[in-house]
Amino acid sequence: MTRHEHRMVRHTIVRRTIEVLSVKRITPHMQRIVFGGDELRGFVNAAPDDHVKLIFPNAHGELVFPALGPNGPEYPPGALPSPMRDYTPRDYDAQRNELIVDFVIHGDGPASTWAEQAKPGQRIGIGGPRGSFITAEDFDYYVLVGDETALPAIGRRLDDIHATARVKVLAEIPLLADRQPLGSQAQFSVHWLERDGVDGASSDLLERALRELPEWPGDTFYWIAAESRRARTMRKYLAEERGVPKEWIRATGYWQADGTDDEED
Repeated sequence: MTRHEHRMVRHTIVRRTIEVLSVKRITPHMQRIVFGGDELRGFVNAAPDDHVKLIFPNAHGELVFPALGPNGPEYPPGALPSPMRDYTPRDYDAQRNELIVDFVIHGDGPASTWAEQAKPGQRIGIGGPRGSFITAEDFDYYVLVGDETALPAIGRRLDDIHATARVKVLAEIPLLADRQPLGSQAQFSVHWLERDGVDGASSDLLERALRELPEWPGDTFYWIAAESRRARTMRKYLAEERGVPKEWIRATGYWQADGTDDEED
């Protein structure tokens, strides 16, 4: 068997309508929402950083789903499209048929604005995931690097990773109060980095902490998720200055400083 062999699993994209079951502010900048509903049954969440498309009510309070046309998403003529954003599920419990999504509350944007006012009984749409990236389990070390938008994926990866793994987490958050309890059966440590008022796009806390990490004996897999430019910068540093093979790095832009969605590997 090839060492460090990742797998990509493709899924049939299913569009669903789901209902809010409960809402809880778990830190000053994170709202946890539990979803359910009959259409959620059969939901696939095979990897910690799966992405789904959440579809929110438009200005008229309507859920307007797009159809996939030859030029991409197409909406009914005259309809006001529903805002859509990419999110990483924090967890899915098939027995309870409950999906947990953690929303970063940052005061603007359709997703954050909706999540801050969400109440049980409200409904949104969801599509995907379209695929799951299954990380090889035979690395000697795993380094997880991300800002607050990456915490759901980091928490899920810590939940799922095998007991013999050794994991280092670099987690950047707005404030000390935004620390979350994280657990794992693996041997892991978390280095929390508080911005204390610095903007998430201009901070360099993760970059400096990554440079300060020792080069351990053995092979290390690096998972990075942050603002797009910052994720690219960290990937470039690992590849060009540390000589890490590109297959040992998965760097994703979870958001862009200009307010648009982004996703890259």
